[in-house]
Amino acid sequence: MLQAHSLLWNYLWVAPNVLLLIFGLVLWKRGLRHQFPGFLAFSILSPLANLAVFVADISPGVSAENFWRVDWACLLIESLLKFIVIGEVFSRLLNPYPSLARLGRNLVSGFGAALVLAATLAAALSHGGSPVRIVSAFHLLSQTVFIIELGLIVFAFLFASYFKLAWDRLSFGVLLGFGISSCVYLSCWAISANADPKSPWRIILDLIDMATYHACVLLWFYYLLVPGKAPAVEAAPRLPETNLELWNRELERLLQQ
Repeated sequence: MLQAHSLLWNYLWVAPNVLLLIFGLVLWKRGLRHQFPGFLAFSILSPLANLAVFVADISPGVSAENFWRVDWACLLIESLLKFIVIGEVFSRLLNPYPSLARLGRNLVSGFGAALVLAATLAAALSHGGSPVRIVSAFHLLSQTVFIIELGLIVFAFLFASYFKLAWDRLSFGVLLGFGISSCVYLSCWAISANADPKSPWRIILDLIDMATYHACVLLWFYYLLVPGKAPAVEAAPRLPETNLELWNRELERLLQQ
């Protein structure tokens, strides 16, 4: 059971992606495609790409080189979509400050596009080398993406806490899921890289990573389908002007010049 291509392995590879496709359908049916277009695209394109990698992995006619080409394409698509989603969440977090919201979304999404471009160049340079070099470059890029992704997520939570910004329920769940998945992936990678475990333990680490992603998809279902507690409505005095309001006003002034 605890081995590559076992029933458990195949389930943990396929099931989260099928569930994520269903999640995208539910998101569409609930009329949230305009509020979360980036996450809707992620919930459709990312699982399709991962399922394509699975098919390439189990197909005997697909060579190792072609498998890694498919895996590279999946990683590039997923990385770009993740940064688009994080930029989208930043925008929703800063929704009361429209100019800052646009700037935050563009900066994060643009950074993601630049990283994907760099990854494409790295893939092109690795193509002429040995298969070992291609695999090594793939894992290096994957680790880089997860580190930057986790850094942006931690920044978002600290930023919201410092300025006392209100999260909408699904945005919070999206970043929480991404954050948990990134932490577990990087932890498994650190153990694998430094402890140099034997093959069975490497497979167990892979299964832990895959199971965590499965749990994150279920977490997103929870934040989408289970309503949160309605906050108590009470009269409150107007809060003093914050730095964000000042920055938003100055940015609008600069854009109008």
